[in-house]
Amino acid sequence: QVQLVESGGGLVEAGDSLRLSCAASGQFFGRYAMGWFRQAPGKERDLVAGISWNSTYRYYTDSVKGRFTISRDNAKNMVYLQMDSLEPEDTGVYVCAADRYGIVRGSYHYWGQGTQVTVSS
Repeated sequence: QVQLVESGGGLVEAGDSLRLSCAASGQFFGRYAMGWFRQAPGKERDLVAGISWNSTYRYYTDSVKGRFTISRDNAKNMVYLQMDSLEPEDTGVYVCAADRYGIVRGSYHYWGQGTQVTVSS
């Protein structure tokens, strides 16, 4: 069982930056793929960024490519999402998740509670 706690969300203006952090508990963190999902009101929860266990593979949805950077520090059981050039369309609840089989586009078995990101224009 992995427990995930997000932080770093907030209310910002278009063009600003935020860095989200996800703190994980659990002895197998270093073997899991990690991802950030976004859920906006009335929309499906979608994977916006994912990272393999050793950071050799990163996935980004097209709308954030070039603006968001996912990273992890396995020694600290942490995963981050650096968000630059934020746009109002980035608004939503960002949820940290872990896939126990290390599949970046997998099912994701463990979920955090989420942190709100609101981008005003």
